[in-house]
Amino acid sequence: MDRPVRVFGAPMDLGADRRGVDMGPSAIRYAGLTDELDSLGIDCEDGGNVVVPSPERTEPDAGRPPEGRAKYLGATERVCRDLADEVAGAVADGAVPLVLGGDHSIAIGTVGGAARDRDLGIVWFDAHGDFNTPTTSPSGNVHGMSLAAILGRGSFADSEWADSPTVDAENVAMVGLRDLDDEEREAVRDSEVTAFSMTDVDQRGLPEVTRDAVEVAADGTDGVHVSLDMDFLDPTEAPGVGTPVRGGASYREGHTAMELVSRATGPALASLEIVEVNPILDDHNRTAELAVELAASALGKRIL
Repeated sequence: MDRPVRVFGAPMDLGADRRGVDMGPSAIRYAGLTDELDSLGIDCEDGGNVVVPSPERTEPDAGRPPEGRAKYLGATERVCRDLADEVAGAVADGAVPLVLGGDHSIAIGTVGGAARDRDLGIVWFDAHGDFNTPTTSPSGNVHGMSLAAILGRGSFADSEWADSPTVDAENVAMVGLRDLDDEEREAVRDSEVTAFSMTDVDQRGLPEVTRDAVEVAADGTDGVHVSLDMDFLDPTEAPGVGTPVRGGASYREGHTAMELVSRATGPALASLEIVEVNPILDDHNRTAELAVELAASALGKRIL
């Protein structure tokens, strides 16, 4: 990595069911993120946290969509607008934004900033599709709608703060899917995104799937955003997540995927985010420590 990295924390828990994920950025920093990146010779600057209101002082129905349900949507909009400005500022300064979550709703802000002045592809490592809309979501939790919001699906089509018009669905690749709602499954099938389930990973191997995913995201774009939800990993490796799903990637597979992302994207890596670390559910900060290791692999760390 020959560019500086600017770290932002987004201690968001408004988009999820469980409390605790707002402490994710602190847990990842505590696990030695800056020291790890410094050891790689990366110029790392910490830009601090965006401000996130507490649920106790926030009206859940504020900013509600015209149809369906999306809890804390008004507050989510404010946080994502602020985060997008911070990310866009880092990009303008020639830095690679590294955003620490927080729940996955923050991806709306990360992508909004990274894609502000360029065509952007996305590689989305996640057990879940995050492809629901307010009318299809069983829970109303926005962290399950973030990718749909970025692509302007459903009621998000008229949401200037959420829809990123420079992100084309044909340049979005999802990797590691294994838990989709029924309507969400149909929406993914009917869309132009490329979706790789864990069945694809089992049949073809994660290295081949990851290379294909990066190729999809990089095809005709100006850069690639990588979004890593820690529930992409198996819960035995990453227990500190809010929505664990068995059958995920192993420790070695996680590192392989991030190393391949680094090699395949090279200077086209536009931004990186790591989300859904929940220290309350973790075991001696294992998930945050793994997040640090994976960030390092994605930013260029090699065994040899």
